[in-house]
Amino acid sequence: MSCVRLFQVAFALLAGALASSGAWADEPVDVELVLAVDVSYSMDLDELALQREGYIKAVTSPEFLNALKLGPNGRVAIAYVEWAGIEDQKVVVDWTFISNKAEAEAFAAAIHDAPLRRVYRTSISGAMEFGADQIEHNGIRGLRRVIDISGDGTNNQGPMVEPTRDDLVSRGITINGLPLMLKEPAGSMLDIGQLDVYYEDCVIGGPGAFVIPVHGTHEFADAIKTKLVLEIAGVVPPTRELVQRVADKPRISCTVGERMWMERWGN
Repeated sequence: MSCVRLFQVAFALLAGALASSGAWADEPVDVELVLAVDVSYSMDLDELALQREGYIKAVTSPEFLNALKLGPNGRVAIAYVEWAGIEDQKVVVDWTFISNKAEAEAFAAAIHDAPLRRVYRTSISGAMEFGADQIEHNGIRGLRRVIDISGDGTNNQGPMVEPTRDDLVSRGITINGLPLMLKEPAGSMLDIGQLDVYYEDCVIGGPGAFVIPVHGTHEFADAIKTKLVLEIAGVVPPTRELVQRVADKPRISCTVGERMWMERWGN
């Protein structure tokens, strides 16, 4: 590892430690953002690497750095979390304050250097609750509080996703989604063809919540960058492609994942 990379990682870890200890708690940020990233076995290693690379490029992009300047504080706090089953959520990069290019690059370097891993099951509700716990106990004062969930499947373990979402929204947390629709649905893999609709109706919620579906690997980097810029800037998506949650009757059952799992495995 080069001296520059060592410095970047050390800087990110120090920033996270200071955030967790409350050393900077009196310095407000524009948004507290949990990046909750799916590492379940339905994601292959190439997709995991591509997903991670998308976040690394997004947080160091000129668009992201320019969006930082739009807030009254010019600074955000971000944590990078990986999730799968109800018992497996992990903080990969702890809370880090980002207000400039150097801090963004340090955060990206810490993501890059963490080992890739894959874990069983899919608990979106578990990711929500874990993300909310990180936000509510970080000692940071954010003007907005957001959990950004990316994943390629439906909830099939842990609490029901819809009431969990509603509980977090009632606590002042917005949930945005990045449904990964890279493969043709296969019943043997517990996939559904309308994952974007599932995310819109069952996962996202709160003021300005939105979904950006990803249909191909070539869309990864741009989708993640667009999502992060919107979240940092606090902008409501202007087009249909960046879909806001439909408020009326859901178009898809929010228990479809649990039902598919029960029909296949019986537990």
